[in-house]
Amino acid sequence: MAAVEDALLVAGGLGTRMLPTSASVPKEALPLVDIPALHHLAREAVAAGVRRLHIISSPRKDLTNLLGDHAWLQAKRPELDGQLLSPFADVEVHVHIQHEPLGLGNAIECALDNITGPFLVLLGDNILLDQHTSPNSFSPSKASLKLVENFEKNSLPCVGLLQVSPEEVSNYGVVRQEGDRILEIVEKPSLDDAPSNLVLCGRYLFTPDCKALLQKYDVETYGELQSIAVQQHWMNNDGLLGVELSQFQWYDSGKPLPWLQAQVDHALRRSDLSESFSAWLKKRLAQD
Repeated sequence: MAAVEDALLVAGGLGTRMLPTSASVPKEALPLVDIPALHHLAREAVAAGVRRLHIISSPRKDLTNLLGDHAWLQAKRPELDGQLLSPFADVEVHVHIQHEPLGLGNAIECALDNITGPFLVLLGDNILLDQHTSPNSFSPSKASLKLVENFEKNSLPCVGLLQVSPEEVSNYGVVRQEGDRILEIVEKPSLDDAPSNLVLCGRYLFTPDCKALLQKYDVETYGELQSIAVQQHWMNNDGLLGVELSQFQWYDSGKPLPWLQAQVDHALRRSDLSESFSAWLKKRLAQD
């Protein structure tokens, strides 16, 4: 069985819901307190064993500074974990341009001429954390590693899943399962039509046949549901597995309110910030 050595970080969207900030700063550069979102994803993928990162960007987005090596700043802050100043130094980085925002399947197609084996896909505005560490002692998320471990055991494509509240299911792709096998993905259903409250959470591990399947289920026919059609193909054949990530917090940098909530939640979980921030927050709320 081929090793998972490639990961796609999908960062092509324009981030219109984060305007005006996203007009000048890529939403993937927005920090979760003090660590950029893309750095969280890159270190997560490297921790899962990948050797090559494929970043899907858009023509108008400049990631040059975000992808740069800032090791020279270590002298200014010697206490910082060096991997956060040089998050791409130990991995090959390839940037691919998605010229039109035609959905996840089309974004994946942009990189597949450079990939021959199984690969991870991480959505650029979704951070999944099982550890809430500081920049002084950073530990990457194990979300992608969970998918790789599942693939090593089963040799089947798999997707990360998280539970959401019933009123949130209409915002996501919702799955129907039998054991860990996914039988159906319902895109943004009403509460009455949702088969569960387990939803796709921006982590995928796809197999090499994905390239041919994306050509079969082409974007002209399936539009933004192209990637769902590919996953449905796997469900109807050898299988698509769900990996429940129940111990992870899910942070979304794509909209202002969820991103504000993410800052608060993450800060309250960090050992270096929780005590002083919690005290300030209680005092501030008491003023109202």
